[in-house]
Amino acid sequence: MFCDEALDAIEAIAAAELMPDGRVAAHLASCPNCAAALVSARSLEQMLQRRAAPAAPSQFTSRTMARVRRARWRSDQFLDLGFNVAVGFLVLAVVGGVWLLLNRSGLVAVSNDAVDLLGSGLVTFARRVAPSLPLYAGAAAVLATALGIWWWAERDAAL
Repeated sequence: MFCDEALDAIEAIAAAELMPDGRVAAHLASCPNCAAALVSARSLEQMLQRRAAPAAPSQFTSRTMARVRRARWRSDQFLDLGFNVAVGFLVLAVVGGVWLLLNRSGLVAVSNDAVDLLGSGLVTFARRVAPSLPLYAGAAAVLATALGIWWWAERDAAL
């Protein structure tokens, strides 16, 4: 066994987290440098155990949690921004692909005719509905007034 292998285990042995096995114990008994390192580590461990732990400053927990929340929020914002940019590029690619497909296949002319037909249908529908709009607006106003009075009455009854 070499000294570097024993020195790796010295801190754990000094803290009583590890019991030296046969090879390490034999090396510590035969090597004065490693034995001195173990004695030094044990005295350091005893000195640290005797020393009282300092008290945390006031509002330590709340400040630390605020910093953690702020860091997590920044991380989430960065992740959200990246996701939104990726989705935007994906939507742009899909729209571009559909446009390219329609342009190459000649369906653009058919789609223009469909848009014109839909537009003329909406104009015809608007002309038919226009005379009834004042009636619908009056009915909506009566309904809104009734709901407002009901809300006002319920609010007063609850007090």
